[in-house]
Amino acid sequence: MDIHEAQHLQDRARELQEKLGPQLDLARQNLSELNRKVTTFIRENPGTCLLGALAVGFIIGKIASRR
Repeated sequence: MDIHEAQHLQDRARELQEKLGPQLDLARQNLSELNRKVTTFIRENPGTCLLGALAVGFIIGKIASRR
């Protein structure tokens, strides 16, 4: 790889970072907000969450035992 190819790759990497950087930051913020909401829901409704987890486990167990 010569110096021109290396420079071209660096330029492309910089362009991608500039394009994707804001989108990645937004995705990180959205995931953080979702995590906060889920955590709050679980703290406020522990019984509902426990029953839901049991139901999902039961269904997965039934599906897995058929194979």
